[in-house]
Amino acid sequence: MQTKNNKISNGVEPIKKAVVAVAGSGTRLLPATKSMPKEMLPIVDKPIIQLVVEELVAAGIEDIVLVTKWDKKPLEDHFDYNWALIDDLKKAGKDKLLDQVKKIANLANFIYVRQKGPYGNGTPVLSAASIVKNEPFMFVWGDDLVKSKVPFAKQMLSDYNKTGHLMIGVQAVAKTEVNRYGIVKTKKGSLQIEDIIEKPAINEAPSRLADFGRMILNQEIIDILKSLPLGKNNELWIVDAIKQYVKQGGKFYAKKIQGGEWLTTGDPLNYMKAMLKYAFDRPDIGPEIKKFTKELL
Repeated sequence: MQTKNNKISNGVEPIKKAVVAVAGSGTRLLPATKSMPKEMLPIVDKPIIQLVVEELVAAGIEDIVLVTKWDKKPLEDHFDYNWALIDDLKKAGKDKLLDQVKKIANLANFIYVRQKGPYGNGTPVLSAASIVKNEPFMFVWGDDLVKSKVPFAKQMLSDYNKTGHLMIGVQAVAKTEVNRYGIVKTKKGSLQIEDIIEKPAINEAPSRLADFGRMILNQEIIDILKSLPLGKNNELWIVDAIKQYVKQGGKFYAKKIQGGEWLTTGDPLNYMKAMLKYAFDRPDIGPEIKKFTKELL
């Protein structure tokens, strides 16, 4: 329930904006990404980025800030009207497809910002800072999917609306993989974060909880990023800002997925795994895909 001053009854400011980082080059998926943004690669018949946007919209996000670069125009066009296609579908009487195509442009209010600044996943936040100034927001990586019964963004916002806590999505990974991710250290018996270690050595990782591209941030994190020195590999890291926030006494929490899983799509193997998991759950093609994969094996 919201009060007249646009705050929830417990005083928490509702989140209606999300910043989505889509300025990466997708080099691990070359040559497919030579002229096509990696976020536009399909998961069956929907681009990765559309699945991300649909998750945000299902959580109540209204304004989506896509932080792009010069070669992301196909992504921007996807969330616009294609009048020639709309006209063709009308003439052909393909009403179901027509509705699907028109709905894409109406999912949210899309705002496009070109990324400027140093390399690193903290830079998209600074690029969008003026649009989310002095308000909490979601920060999302455009090639990370979360497949769950209840959209994960909705799970996060539900927790935030109750507590007002900043948070980051986490998922347990195999011990042999902890050196590939940011790993969180939490307080005993709690999901409150004490530290985040970027790609620790396997025998030095404080847990198996890897952070991924779903976060709730605020102006304090932006202010820290503005004065934060470059970190590992001379890049600006969002986890370094979170670490600093915690050191200064801020409360930041890890959030586990309920009834689902995080699926990264940034490399060929994980992209194909994500594709199959989504395909298996499709009532129209799932049974045939499962049958086909069994025959292949």
